[in-house]
Amino acid sequence: MLDKTSQAILEETLTRLSESLESGNIDAALELFQDDCYWRDLVTFTWNLRTMEGKAEIRDMLTTQLARIKPASIRPASDEPASGDAALVEGWIEFDTEVSRGFGHIRIKEGRIWTLLTTMSELKDFEECKGATRPMGAEHGVDKNRMNWTEKLAHERDTLGYTEQPYCVVVGGGQGGIALGARLRHLNVPTIIIEKNPKAGDSWRNRYKSLCLHDPVWYDHLPYLPFPSTWPVFAPKDKIGDWLEMYTKIMELNYWTSSEATNAYYDEEKKEWVVKVNRDGEEVTLRPKQLVMATGMSGKANVPDFTGQDVFKGEQQHSSQHPGPDNYAGKKVVVLGANNSAHDICAALAEAGIDVTMVQRSSTHIVRSDSLMDIGLGALYSEEAVANGMTTRKADLIFASLPYKIMHEFQIPLYQQMKERDAQFYADLEKAGFMLDWGDDESGLFMKYLRRGSGYYIDVGACQLIIDGTIKLVSGVGVEALDETGVILSDGQHLDADLIVYATGFGSMNGWVEDLIDKGTAEKVGKVWGLGSQTTKDPGPWEGEQRNMWKPTQQDALWFHGGNLHQSRHYSQYLSLQLKARMEGLDTPTYKLQESHHLQ
Repeated sequence: MLDKTSQAILEETLTRLSESLESGNIDAALELFQDDCYWRDLVTFTWNLRTMEGKAEIRDMLTTQLARIKPASIRPASDEPASGDAALVEGWIEFDTEVSRGFGHIRIKEGRIWTLLTTMSELKDFEECKGATRPMGAEHGVDKNRMNWTEKLAHERDTLGYTEQPYCVVVGGGQGGIALGARLRHLNVPTIIIEKNPKAGDSWRNRYKSLCLHDPVWYDHLPYLPFPSTWPVFAPKDKIGDWLEMYTKIMELNYWTSSEATNAYYDEEKKEWVVKVNRDGEEVTLRPKQLVMATGMSGKANVPDFTGQDVFKGEQQHSSQHPGPDNYAGKKVVVLGANNSAHDICAALAEAGIDVTMVQRSSTHIVRSDSLMDIGLGALYSEEAVANGMTTRKADLIFASLPYKIMHEFQIPLYQQMKERDAQFYADLEKAGFMLDWGDDESGLFMKYLRRGSGYYIDVGACQLIIDGTIKLVSGVGVEALDETGVILSDGQHLDADLIVYATGFGSMNGWVEDLIDKGTAEKVGKVWGLGSQTTKDPGPWEGEQRNMWKPTQQDALWFHGGNLHQSRHYSQYLSLQLKARMEGLDTPTYKLQESHHLQ
């Protein structure tokens, strides 16, 4: 008897899973899973972002949700054949629920489901108008009171926020707010984006002169409108700023520039927010049903408090305020920190001939850009991947299909390859006194980013300047105090300085909630970001998903959106569908609302 093909295994497994779930037979469904199994759901079954780990957690979710979700017709995705062999089959899936259509990915190990990813693609009866259902644009016939497209847009912008209220207000108009705004626009959710800068993209333009994306172009597309094939692999900050400004116009977003949300509170009786906005000097009160904080991972500057900061006679600035080297010729600069921004800033200063010292207080994970592109991202996000038929959507979902609980197991061998490939480079760095790490469990950059959002540098040249001494390095010491002329270190050294740059990172996004709403709401929500891995700067308990990101929080109608361009693109889909469903009054039974942990 011939062994079953991977396609036959996929079809048989999905047929049995669909029949079990449609009939409500949870025991039969669980028989299809490995004991060591994972089901990650993005909205469809949980109206949340949740990963169920093991059969007991899957049973609990299905017991709570199955009767209300009503899944049906779980099947192999059309034109997507299974891959692998009988030991491990991988395949794409499609399915329906009572209110949505879904798409996902499955791994079947030795005949039983090992990992299952289910994601919401669209809401039935509330689909985006695209393809065959796209807007006509022109209105044929006779209408004496006709407004053309531009006049309709102008009317909307004149009235929304004044005589008409938005359903959603997004605070923060960087890539996160813009990507979400585009999704909501195409779902016909009236939305206003609040941006403090004069133009979209200024949050990028205003950063230090040398800033470029460290992620490659294939990883960074925005929804609906990918970068052209001529776009640089690593886009300069001003080019990204111009793209975001153009994008807001093409996507016809209600984007309020030179505007700042100054205060907000939730009206429990009316079930809506009251948001005070200073719009270019005019006070406007908005009453949205939903409030999204899209203030970004790199928004709330973390500035340390040192004795003597008030007596230092030079200039002090956080890295987010640093303009670049042009005004510091002949000066001495001390940069406190040794992660991405610190390296970029030090490199630009050194290239300009400025005396710059990096103070490294704790170890940093370094990975060379070329090695990261080849080994870490090449299979999903590269020109080679595109040539092999990889789409952005499929790449995003393959990455999403790996449960966070075991993701480090896939990452460790990749970073071991990088360590071996660049062994001499790392030896030279350590010889220069630089303190290196590979994460608490040797899992490298992506896990550090997901767990803590800091602690790494993607090397695009600064490390060689450290190796050859052009960037001076002091490592393994802390800062004792500042005096009039510089920095006193914990070992007694004194570093003369005309400028001190605090490349000390950013705080949790719930800090913005305390500023805008109140401390009680910030503490009610708890820490934003991290997995609860109990690794450095990611305290437990284990969550299995990013804390409070892109999903319901302990505060009704308050949401968080952000991350890099990849996350802004990918997760904006699931946040926008959750908001649309609520606007339309659909049943959205949230399974296991995010608990609050750690106030900062």
